[in-house]
Amino acid sequence: MSGTLPARSLPRWSQIARPVARWAALGLVLVIAVLSGSILLLHQSIAPLSGVMTVAGVHRPVEVMMGQDAVPHIFAERRDDAYLALGLLHAQNRLWQMELLRRAGQGRLSEVFGIATLDHDKFIRTLGLHEFARRAVERLSPGARAALDAYAKGVNAWILRDVRRLEVRLPLEFLLLWHEPEPWQPADSIVILKMMSLQLGRNLDKEIDRLTFAALGLSPAEIEDLLPTVSQWGAPPLPDIRSLYPLRKPATFAPRPRAGLETSIAQGASNNWVVAGALTKSGKPLLAGDPHLRLSAPSTWYLVHLAIGHEEGKFANLVGASLPGTPLLPLGRGDTFAWALTNTETDVQDLYVEKLNPADPRQYLTPDGWRDLGHETTIIRVRGTVDVTLDRLSTRHGPIISSVYRGLDSMLAPGHVVALQWVGLTDDDATVEAALFDADIRTAHDALERVRPTVGPMQSMVVADTAGAIGLIAAGRMPIRGADNAVSGRAPVPGWDAIYDWKGFVPFDSLPRVENPTSNAIGTTNTRMVDANFPHPLTWDWGPTFRQQRYDELVPMRGRHDLASMRAAQLDVVSPAARRLAPLMVSATRTAQLSRRAVVELDALAGWDGGMRANIREPLIFTAWLRHAFDLVWRDDLAHAASLSLDERTVTMIDLLEGRPMARDWCDDRTTLAVEACGQILARALDQALLDLDQRFGPNSRTWQWGSAHYADGAHEPLGRLPIIGNFFNIRVPSDGGLFTLNRGKSYLGSSEPYASRDATTFRAVYDLSDLDASLFIQSTGQSGNPLSSHYRSFAERWSKGAYITIPTGRAAILGQLTGKWHLLPPRA
Repeated sequence: MSGTLPARSLPRWSQIARPVARWAALGLVLVIAVLSGSILLLHQSIAPLSGVMTVAGVHRPVEVMMGQDAVPHIFAERRDDAYLALGLLHAQNRLWQMELLRRAGQGRLSEVFGIATLDHDKFIRTLGLHEFARRAVERLSPGARAALDAYAKGVNAWILRDVRRLEVRLPLEFLLLWHEPEPWQPADSIVILKMMSLQLGRNLDKEIDRLTFAALGLSPAEIEDLLPTVSQWGAPPLPDIRSLYPLRKPATFAPRPRAGLETSIAQGASNNWVVAGALTKSGKPLLAGDPHLRLSAPSTWYLVHLAIGHEEGKFANLVGASLPGTPLLPLGRGDTFAWALTNTETDVQDLYVEKLNPADPRQYLTPDGWRDLGHETTIIRVRGTVDVTLDRLSTRHGPIISSVYRGLDSMLAPGHVVALQWVGLTDDDATVEAALFDADIRTAHDALERVRPTVGPMQSMVVADTAGAIGLIAAGRMPIRGADNAVSGRAPVPGWDAIYDWKGFVPFDSLPRVENPTSNAIGTTNTRMVDANFPHPLTWDWGPTFRQQRYDELVPMRGRHDLASMRAAQLDVVSPAARRLAPLMVSATRTAQLSRRAVVELDALAGWDGGMRANIREPLIFTAWLRHAFDLVWRDDLAHAASLSLDERTVTMIDLLEGRPMARDWCDDRTTLAVEACGQILARALDQALLDLDQRFGPNSRTWQWGSAHYADGAHEPLGRLPIIGNFFNIRVPSDGGLFTLNRGKSYLGSSEPYASRDATTFRAVYDLSDLDASLFIQSTGQSGNPLSSHYRSFAERWSKGAYITIPTGRAAILGQLTGKWHLLPPRA
């Protein structure tokens, strides 16, 4: 007998549930089908690796061979055709990134993202970067203008192409945000360079830090404690800022405003070095470089090889890291030379406090009396709300920024404003001329001369050639300040006093330059790169010397070098700062009353070598301890401003624990009656740090690892900010290093993820002048900017582990790794 009941005996709820289940199943199938269809459709937005296009503006057929990891090899008989092909490839793979970059420089992000980016747009519109970029384009040489025009034609050819049925014309981000890109213009490329220059020429923020400390009542000596300039560098004593113009203490500290979106170019650092053949096994130079910028998804850089017709039947090769949105390869090598850049950290920005006329606030005071303010209005369109009218005011020094940047208005007395003077606010910025391909450059000396047109950002460029020459130049427009200007660019100055006006610019032939030094080695790491005899103070805000110390240990002081030793130095994770500071902190803390657990962790740190390795816990404990120590030492003195200038605070902590004279007993907690010693504060900070790490990573410290906490955070803008699905767009991998290691990874200790690496080595390259095709490259994510592409994150794990790729230039080698081929054809006559 069967155990099945007749249908009529089924409970009533089952009779209802069965059709509901059928419909639910059908609905689920439909949802899955729609999602699968959507995903398949969106996959059509991934640029194919092969194809044929007829493109207006192409003069002779262009061949693009796709190598491993989607690194393109562009073969073009004419330079402008090569730039057109590069523009098309950038648009294929990085169009959303390019759109963000140009809108950031135009001050037009709010048209897409609404009020979230309004502060950014107000600041950039106040500067007028795009207007300067448009005027700069009109003053370029015919050759440079033709290159920018060709690049724009390539971008637009891809944006406006005819698409096949079911092909998606634009990347995913455009579809989700219902946004259509405008045609690319030559000025868009220039404005991207200006944004890079603005963010790398960052003395503006150091000036505001000092102003903030002065507004809080700190003396010049106390400010020097917090933002130290090494004494042997000869900085003049900082005047009392409060005596220069009236200030008021802000009721609440206004933190540095950030745009609602981060662009992929941001403040950073870098290393580069070159050694002559006398220090190498091959007898030819070796050169290495790695720019440290804001990590992003995709990376700032797009690897490419250009082969451009030079002589009959011959091609000149250019290989390296291109900058999407521009036709430039800022980092790379040619057939007979190679180069790498670091930020020189020069002071090319000054803030001027301007006094308004009490009888007529439309005027301001100059050395010659009252003068009318410049005044323009501009409309900022804001998605989802009403447009914003922005009044742009300016003085003889530049645009007034105090109402739109870092709460400056809250610290100035009524009737005062702040204007920015910056070398980048000029119509004759021909920096692009210096960076465009020139097949006639064959030697290191040629490369040094080529950068004469550079305005900014000022970069320290090391070069080498296959004949054995090496050299360095720091090229860019550098203002001259008068000898009677005691502030010397370190803080805002009175705009009505001519003492503080710029006196011109350092001539190109007087800029820092070295060719074939007797030391046979040149290296820069964003710290002082000229000796005390150099006649022009480039800045008083050089970065700390820790990375330079490690470079000195690993490169010029070692024996014969090869690619392996250059790689090892570039990937080195020993922190001279930690090596020096950790023992000081351990020693001071042992004088305090400690828990048993604190003693255990102190013992571990006492035996640590300062290596910021991903697979150990000591770097995490040390960094967390330092984070809480900074807060406890300075919060009572600086309130919310304690978060400013944390890079320099490591130097101050070392000076403090080594017993150097200080203007204030920083360790003493001013909110208590007792006088605390540094050891007591550090013991308290260690307890807080261990509790914080327990909550973040679990109570068993033996399972903690620096690499998992210090993950490289390649964030996608803006989709990486979305809940749940955001991590699909972000690229995160464990990473070694720290703030003061050659393999650098900067954390922002005041953020919600304080140990994550936000700024790091976005691109690494090592060039072998004995065999340039053996040179090594890697960037931090992948070639594609499309999250659905297999090449979106294909470099990330290798980058994390310190691996590199080669990029051949010979056809046979390229064909051996061929994955696709594009043909770009001229229109038929």
